[in-house]
Amino acid sequence: MIYLDNAATSFPKPERVYIAMDEFLREKGGNPGRGSHSLAQAARRVIEETRWLLAQFLHVPEAERLVFTLNCTDSLNLALKGLLRSGDHVIISSLEHNAVMRPLHKLEQQGIKITRIPVSPAGITDEAEIEKAISPRTRLIVMVHGSNVNGVIQPVEKYGAIARKHDVLLLVDAAQSVGHLDLNVKECNIDLLAFSGHKGPFGPPGVGVLYIGPRVNLDTIREGGTGSFSENETQPEKLPDRFESGTMNSVGICGLGAGLQFILDTGLAKIIAHERKLMESLIFGLNPVPGVTLYPAGTHVDQVPVLSFNITGYEPGEVAAILDQAFDIKVRAGLHCAPAAHKTLGTFPRGTVRISPGFFNTEAEIEQVVRAISKIARSRN
Repeated sequence: MIYLDNAATSFPKPERVYIAMDEFLREKGGNPGRGSHSLAQAARRVIEETRWLLAQFLHVPEAERLVFTLNCTDSLNLALKGLLRSGDHVIISSLEHNAVMRPLHKLEQQGIKITRIPVSPAGITDEAEIEKAISPRTRLIVMVHGSNVNGVIQPVEKYGAIARKHDVLLLVDAAQSVGHLDLNVKECNIDLLAFSGHKGPFGPPGVGVLYIGPRVNLDTIREGGTGSFSENETQPEKLPDRFESGTMNSVGICGLGAGLQFILDTGLAKIIAHERKLMESLIFGLNPVPGVTLYPAGTHVDQVPVLSFNITGYEPGEVAAILDQAFDIKVRAGLHCAPAAHKTLGTFPRGTVRISPGFFNTEAEIEQVVRAISKIARSRN
């Protein structure tokens, strides 16, 4: 079996992730912050250790500004709905995922205004166009960091500089970039950063993270028990408690911590280099195949390990099914929850087949994939 759907969720996980989660459930499975006994305290330590690892990983000076959520979508909903109010103006790109588009669509019905900036032929959102779109009512710029359709990496550091210049906030959807790129929220002037733990960071499903910068005054969209300030009926103001109500996914956070430690021990540079080599081999191998159309990032534009393609004469779902059933190769087909990106690329409503290699894939596997796709293309063309 060759697994190439890492943009959906990374698989397999490092062995230490499985071990850490099993050990947590057996030996540290108390409810963190909900008791003073040893199991509750052990669970709490694991959560705070993971928060500290995230702070080191993302160059965040204050670890308490990293809030655990359910997933990247939950983080984005908290950021958007906790910040925006009727009359506010938001600037977005034309590549955004539905995790951004659908909350904004609802907020648009409640009175916010949205400006979509089209990308260049290379897939980049021009910072000059963003700056021109800023008005006195502009509250927020929202940008996907790495596209989950064509992998293009947006220069968020440039958008951060513009946001500071005009005193607006920058929210970055980093679902496809954390774990694949070296990201420094301070240097990039990022005010809000959302991502999931189950993709690049090698954690399990069910854990997301939202970084809330010091310029952000975010309201809650969920209230409840935090294990702190229990004498008050009002939600605590203190971070991260303010946004972490209810029993947390402690075992999932433990797994995320183990995944982050694997990246730190392996070296992010090594992971980036390996994934880049796999992508180069994939594009080099598929580009000359008759009938195969690739949708990579533009020339001289970096991309995360995501590549979309189509084969003349086939629907994307057909290609994915053949790869799965005849070759035991796991990819994803369709719109990838990003119809806006497909409209931008000209692949809507058909969609594409998406290949997303990960650190545990090999050059030999990529060669097998190229041969399999070439065989499918020859059979119809």
